[in-house]
Amino acid sequence: MNRVRFFLKTYPTFSLLLGFQLFRLFLLPFMGLTPQDAYYHFYGENLSLSYFDHPGMIAYILRLFTTVFGKTVFVVKFADFFITSITLFSFYKLGSIFLSKPKLNNALILISTTVFISILSFNSTPDVPLLLFWTLSLIFLSKALFENKKYYWLLAGLAMGLAFNCKYTALLLQIGLLTFLVFSNKYRRLLLSPWVWASLTISILTTFPIWYWNYQNEFASFLFQSLNRTSSISKFQIQPKFFFGAIGHQILLLLPILFITFFSLIYKYLKKAVVKFKLPSDKTLFLLAFFIPTFLAFFLLTPIYWVKLNWMMPSYITGILLAAMVIKKKHIKTHIYISAGIHVLVCLQILFYLVPIKSDDTWVGWKEVVIETEKRQQDYPNSFVFSADGYKTTACMTFFSEQKIYAQNIIGNHALHFDYIGDDLSILKGKTALFIDSDKRFKNNLKKGNHPAKLDLYFSEIKELDPIIIKINGKDTRKFWIYACSNYTPIKENE
Repeated sequence: MNRVRFFLKTYPTFSLLLGFQLFRLFLLPFMGLTPQDAYYHFYGENLSLSYFDHPGMIAYILRLFTTVFGKTVFVVKFADFFITSITLFSFYKLGSIFLSKPKLNNALILISTTVFISILSFNSTPDVPLLLFWTLSLIFLSKALFENKKYYWLLAGLAMGLAFNCKYTALLLQIGLLTFLVFSNKYRRLLLSPWVWASLTISILTTFPIWYWNYQNEFASFLFQSLNRTSSISKFQIQPKFFFGAIGHQILLLLPILFITFFSLIYKYLKKAVVKFKLPSDKTLFLLAFFIPTFLAFFLLTPIYWVKLNWMMPSYITGILLAAMVIKKKHIKTHIYISAGIHVLVCLQILFYLVPIKSDDTWVGWKEVVIETEKRQQDYPNSFVFSADGYKTTACMTFFSEQKIYAQNIIGNHALHFDYIGDDLSILKGKTALFIDSDKRFKNNLKKGNHPAKLDLYFSEIKELDPIIIKINGKDTRKFWIYACSNYTPIKENE
């Protein structure tokens, strides 16, 4: 006991970081599968150079972990936890380049206690490896610039390319580098350096799998991620709920102290640059180049477009380092107390599911719906199962079921990456299907009384069965409508 007390007093920052990580690790066995976990695991079970929604790094990581340790929910979660832990260590290495030891301790406390680190540790998304390779890219770029070690340019190019193989927003790394070089009086000359352009060239070559997959598939992923979203933005319709929703999300992810500090930093440095034509030191300018463009650009979109809560996460890395330079000790203590309170509530929710989540973005009920569906399926021999809610129900049922679960392309709707795994739907002609439809706003145990009209185009008869009711802690918590659909006619025969 005395040794523990000595350790806590001697290494308070490391003790706090370790405490939060052990807390997260403790919760992993109690976490259920989320739709995101299931969908990116589905990616990994269908290995490809890239995928419709995102590049494949998260898929490769999950495939590696489940191959080595087995296909379980815990292993999927542990993969996220493990990668995020490496990200925290990489953050420490990055911070040691820019901050004194006391400031670095502040930065470690700030980042390790945030909710966004918990989300990355619990939930499989492309952001999990993105944050790691983003941080590694910044380490290598820092050493190449400030320590004049040429070979780090090559490592930086590789890391930036691998970051793009996580998520397309990693393009902001190259933009951040060029922004820094343009505004830095000392390092602007490097715009003509072959090492810089070699780094950028390597980063592009590393992304070849993504380009080749898109070439093979009519650039479907690039079009999905660009044209669809730019068309929505171009409408320029003010949506206050988007703006305030984004503020709420960012306050939750960062906690109030960091969120306020971020805007204080943006105001401070932009004012100096615009009003006084004064730029900070090169090291501070470097951090700003990878913070302000990413954070502010997405935030300025929030009044007209629903910016997802994870889009700004890469900017947090250097943003927190900047915040650690100015934040006061009393505010760090407040940040810790708020974080501890929120994480206690998270723990209670995970362990006891106190507040039902009226959404499919939940971690409960998915295994149970597979069990109940397979019971109903015994009355319909040689039938198949499908859902039509984008990817969530199909992906989650796929994880827990030994049979193939189909997606909404069964009824002619675009089904994200489920459209690109080579399914031959013609083999299902004439079969009966069980259609599973989640009741997100579960209010009662009654049948729905109707069915989606589009089912009539593909099946000769639709019969609603008794809904599947999932109990959690003895309470009716989730509901799935289920329909027996007879005599399937494939898509091509309906066109």
